[in-house]
Amino acid sequence: MEISSWLLFILLVQVIHGIGTWKLYVKAGRKAWEAFVPVYNGIILMQIINRPKWWIFLLFIPVINLFMFPIIWIETLRTFGKKSTVDMVLGVVTLGLYIAYVNYTQETTYHENRDLKAPNKTMDTLGSLSFAIVVATLVHTYFIQPYTIPTSSLEKSLLVGDFLFVSKFHYGARTPMTPIAAPMVHDTLPLIKVKSYSAKPSLPYFRFPALQKIERNDIVVFNWPADTLFHMYKAADKRYDKPIDKKTNYVKRCTAIPGDKIEIKDGIIFINGKESILPERAKPQYSYKVAWDGKTPVDLDYIKKELHITDAFGQIAKDTLIFSALPQASVDRLRNIPGLTKVERIIHKETDKSIFPGTKDWNVDNLGPIYIPEAGKTVELNKETLPFYKKVIGEYEGNDLKVNGDEIRINGQVTTSYTFKQDYYWMMGDNRHNSLDSRYWGFVPADHIVGKPIFIWMSIDGINDGIRNWSIRWDRLFTTVSGDGQPKSYFQYFLIALAAYFAFDYFRKKKKNKEEA
Repeated sequence: MEISSWLLFILLVQVIHGIGTWKLYVKAGRKAWEAFVPVYNGIILMQIINRPKWWIFLLFIPVINLFMFPIIWIETLRTFGKKSTVDMVLGVVTLGLYIAYVNYTQETTYHENRDLKAPNKTMDTLGSLSFAIVVATLVHTYFIQPYTIPTSSLEKSLLVGDFLFVSKFHYGARTPMTPIAAPMVHDTLPLIKVKSYSAKPSLPYFRFPALQKIERNDIVVFNWPADTLFHMYKAADKRYDKPIDKKTNYVKRCTAIPGDKIEIKDGIIFINGKESILPERAKPQYSYKVAWDGKTPVDLDYIKKELHITDAFGQIAKDTLIFSALPQASVDRLRNIPGLTKVERIIHKETDKSIFPGTKDWNVDNLGPIYIPEAGKTVELNKETLPFYKKVIGEYEGNDLKVNGDEIRINGQVTTSYTFKQDYYWMMGDNRHNSLDSRYWGFVPADHIVGKPIFIWMSIDGINDGIRNWSIRWDRLFTTVSGDGQPKSYFQYFLIALAAYFAFDYFRKKKKNKEEA
């Protein structure tokens, strides 16, 4: 839904509100016209029902307003003497239209100084729960979101079983595009496994000002642009277009930013012609083939435990071992194990047509150069360049793209160039040979950016092996995701601060009780 459509919709709601409540405004000593003026009528209504004026702001926050409207309907009914359970239920199930029925057909009394306490324990519990959900949803949507690392694409940098806090405000909080959705869940309701949102109506993309820009090598959470399947990873499945903010959440490292040219040569990344140097905390992994003399016993269980191997590995021949993912530190240790005579990094040379854009003789270790689109920049369009930007033009930026031979039409006009409307990014996993990333599906649009992981509050080893095999990685608790040097746990400082608080609270209460005695 476009902004103009939303403005018309909001205006229509205001008119309906005025028609349905103006008599109640008059009953409360206000003027009838005050029920029709957008925003102002809400401020007056808050005065009438004796609730804070700032509640009005909550009515304009997507998802949160789904909870605020029923609360205000109920408060309005109670203010005019409609306090029964039936009144409350009718007020909610009719989407507030029951108030119009009361407005025109019922004799009402305005209770200006009514008791604001809930009439019974059930209503009190529901009220407390509603506001708890409102606050939690506000924090989850615009400030901090919890996230779990589900795959090993960033393994050794971020581990499977790491529980993160993701900042929404570092890169600018994005308002929800699906205003009708269950709070604090993504695209599916837990347990019952059904869709958690309605795709219509939708809100246009809007992002609040950012504290910082996405930099090269930042770890970023984003919505997977290629999430257009009803069941993920089933290529033969029907196409299923999700709203942007309900596409699957991914976490990768931003390898290239808008305006960059990226190239990968034998697995090494080059940005604008220079080798990309990763921060100290990054631990890229590659696949290795290891020669074995075939005589010296090699304990694979010992190697797995000693090198903390989490991806597949094993013996493929009498004298050959394969490791699908090893960081450099593990490679250096592997060279010193008796019986292993040669350690060779695997570099793919064969053509892989699943590599973006699908028209080149490229593979995961050798591709490019590729220009990363930047808002306001113009590129030439022809048969060679169009495959790189076809999805950008037609899908991400909503143009009508048609190609007939050498002729390219955008929105009905023949063209040989295109100017990008938004920025794009190139995202990759540190696990170079086990990561579904931009090498396969291309660019990540700016409107797909979710936030920045900032903090690991919990880390569980063996999270997919059953609860009996779980163990807490204590050294990763309360560690930051970014920063210089190796990760450092601040868990001990948290425990000290917690103990100090309880001690302070204990002595404060003891002193208070002594004074009251």
